[in-house]
Amino acid sequence: MAAASSSDGATSGQKSLAVTRPGVVPRLSIMMFLQFFVWGAWYVAMWGFLDENGMTAAGEGGSFDAAAYTVAPIAAILAPLTLGLIADRLMNTEKVLAILNLVGAVLLWIAPSLAKAGAPETLGQQFTHPMILCLLCYMICYMPTLGLTASLSFKHLANGEKEFPVVRVLGTIGWIVGNWAMWGCRLFTGESGKLSEATAALQASAVNGEIPVAAQTTFDQAVAALSFMDNSPHIFHAAAIASAILGVYCFTLPKTAPPAKGEPISVGKILGVDAWSLLKNPAFFVFAMASFLVCIPLAGYYAKGYGYVSGMNITLFGSSTGAMSTGQMSEIFFMLVMPLCFARLGVKKMLAIGMLAWVVRYGLWGWAFGQTGVMLSAPIFAGILLHGICYDFFFVTGMIYTDKKAKPEVRSQAQSLIVMLTQGLGLGLGAQAFGYWTTKCTVDGALDWSKFWYAPAAFAGVVMVAFLALFWDKKVEEPETPVAAS
Repeated sequence: MAAASSSDGATSGQKSLAVTRPGVVPRLSIMMFLQFFVWGAWYVAMWGFLDENGMTAAGEGGSFDAAAYTVAPIAAILAPLTLGLIADRLMNTEKVLAILNLVGAVLLWIAPSLAKAGAPETLGQQFTHPMILCLLCYMICYMPTLGLTASLSFKHLANGEKEFPVVRVLGTIGWIVGNWAMWGCRLFTGESGKLSEATAALQASAVNGEIPVAAQTTFDQAVAALSFMDNSPHIFHAAAIASAILGVYCFTLPKTAPPAKGEPISVGKILGVDAWSLLKNPAFFVFAMASFLVCIPLAGYYAKGYGYVSGMNITLFGSSTGAMSTGQMSEIFFMLVMPLCFARLGVKKMLAIGMLAWVVRYGLWGWAFGQTGVMLSAPIFAGILLHGICYDFFFVTGMIYTDKKAKPEVRSQAQSLIVMLTQGLGLGLGAQAFGYWTTKCTVDGALDWSKFWYAPAAFAGVVMVAFLALFWDKKVEEPETPVAAS
C-alpha cells in the first residue's frame, strides 16, 4: 500500500498511522500562511480604520467598533457546524474552502466602502449598519475555515502531534506578515503625502545649504503629528486579494473526500448531533467547557488589547500593531517546540499552562497601568510575548486533542464544534461582558486599566484550577509511535 495519511476506519481517539506523502506538509503550510495572512491583515488594524471613519463613538446602544469585533463570534456560532457537515458528508473539504474564500474575498473588498460615521442608539442598530452586516457575512464565510483547515491537515498528516505544529507555524508567520504589511499601508494614505510636503518645505527653506531653526522646528512638529495608525481601507483590499489567491489555491490541495459521503442526512446530523455526542465523554466535556469558559476572559485581549497597548504608547518602529505582532513571533518558537512539549507534558499540563499564561498576561497588564518608563513597557511587552504559550498551548493543543477524540466521519464537525464554543460562544459572551465591564471600570471618562485586567485574570485562574481538578484522560496522554505504511 502506498504511503498515505488517511485515517479512514480509525476509531475514536485513534489513527491508523502511516508516513505522510512527500510534499504534503509544504502544501498545507502555504494554505495556513494564506489563511492567517488574510485575518492578520485587517482584523487587529480594523479599529484604526473605524476610528478614522467616525465609527468608534459610543452611543446609547454601544458602538460600531464593538459590533465589528462581535460579528466573528456570531459567525462562529451560526456557520461552522453546518459547513462542517458539508465537508464531512457532501463535498470535498478543499472545494468548500475554495468557495468560502472566493466569496469572502468579494465581501471583504466591499466592506470599507460601506463605512459611515455615527453611533448606535440601540443595541440592534449595531448590526444594521451596512459595513457591520457586510463583515458579518464575510465572517460567516471565514470562521468555518478555521476548523476545516485543521481537519483537512490532520486528514493528510500521519502524526498530527508532531507534524501539525510544523504546518500551523506558517499560519503564525502569515499573521505576522499580514500585520506588518498592513502597517505599511499608511504609505497609501495621506500620511505619505504630508511627509513629502513637509520634507519639500524643509529643503526649500535652506539658506546657503543650512536649515533655519524655525523651519526645522516646523518640520519636526509636522512629523510628530503624522498618524501611524493602520487606518487605510487598503487593509481590507489587500486581505481580499489574499483571500482570492487562497480560494484558487485551495482547489490544488490534496483531495479530501467526505468520509461519510452517501450516508442519509437527518435534522440531527445537520445540527451536528454526532459532534455534540462527544460531550458524553467526561474528559472531552471538561475540555470543551473549560475551552468555552476561558474564552470569555480571552475576549478582552482581542477587544481591548490593541487599544491598551496603543493608549500606553507601546510601539515597535512607530507602530502599536508592530508591538502586538511580537506576540506572534513568540508563537513561532513555541509552535516549533510543541512536539517536544507533548512528549514531556501531555495534553492536560499543556492546556493548563496555556490557561495560566492568560492569568499571568492579564496580571502583568493590570500591574503595569500607572507605572512609567520600563516598569510600564516591560510588563506590557512581557504580556504580549506570552502569546506563544497563550495560543499554542491552549488552542493548538485543543485542535490536536479534538482530532484524537473524534471519529473520522465527524472530525470536521468536531473541529467546528470547538470553534463554535470558543471563537463563537466564548468570545461572543466575552465581548459583551467586556463592553459592560468597560463602563464599570470607567470613572469621569477615564478607564481604570488595572481593575479592567485583574478581573479576567482571576476568572481565567478559577477556570484553570477547575480544569486541573476535573480533567482526566489517560488514553490521550499515552504517546503514539508512528509506523511506516506497508
